[in-house]
Amino acid sequence: MRLAFLGTPDFALSALRRLVAAGHEIACVYSQPPAPRGRGQALRPSPVQAFAEAEGLLVRTPASMRDPGEVLAFQALELDAAVVVAFGQILPKAVLDAPARGSINIHASLLPRYRGAAPIAWAIIRGETETGITTFQMDPGMDTGAMLLRESTRILPGETAGELAARLAPLGAAVILRTLAELDVLTPTPQDHRQATLAPRLKKEDGWLRLGEPAKALVDRIRGCNPWPGAALAAATHRLLIWRAVVVPHATTAALGTLVKTGPGAMAVATGEGLLLPLEVQPENRKAMPWEDFLRGARLGPGDRLTEITS
Repeated sequence: MRLAFLGTPDFALSALRRLVAAGHEIACVYSQPPAPRGRGQALRPSPVQAFAEAEGLLVRTPASMRDPGEVLAFQALELDAAVVVAFGQILPKAVLDAPARGSINIHASLLPRYRGAAPIAWAIIRGETETGITTFQMDPGMDTGAMLLRESTRILPGETAGELAARLAPLGAAVILRTLAELDVLTPTPQDHRQATLAPRLKKEDGWLRLGEPAKALVDRIRGCNPWPGAALAAATHRLLIWRAVVVPHATTAALGTLVKTGPGAMAVATGEGLLLPLEVQPENRKAMPWEDFLRGARLGPGDRLTEITS
């Protein structure tokens, strides 16, 4: 099948690799333009662009797919279908309708739940225990098109957004291969828009922990904000990122944020319900470290407090 592939981050690589390996003709790969990355913030290609160029595939990195010249170039490819995964731009109808068999998106949720740019993170933040992959025929809406295939998977206890994304990427690749192979016999299923929930792009503020919430909700937010933007509290005048944590089901009357002794040399943080026990933290401008090492270095003990970030 003659395809265009539109994707940008690591999450999209599994699908592109599998499509190439399966023998599909990749007429063109589209990715976001090179962006500042790493030390020195030099312009570097996206993971998808770098892989495609290494494979000798034609690559385009338009600033906007709405540009009339880009639309004409896309239409001139004479595609059977387009495969879109985490591309990072909203595609105009003229682009979506150009391939003879339509444009198919690989979405990392069980639609219609968690439509939007960050479905993996928000599923974890909201305490879900199941998610999956949905392929669907794209329309001009935000992940609103008719579904083709869905495959579910458990969200594992303690799993972070980064870890779940690493599992979902190859699952998405497998589902898109099945979708293309069965396209002649699949019956697109309209989404029930009444069941829809949203998963907007994360902001740094989404990682600011609110200590009045139950410890379980805080742990879920910490997992969902790992690896970005990180979940944060304040220790004295510095921010403290919390990368991993667990719940300690311990009743306390201590004020929110107070460090409470839970055992020999062990301390957890008072929340609205239960205690939050950080496992891995990262003080501002330092490397990640075990919670116990941070406490020793910061000379914090029972009765000291962590506070919320407000700005």
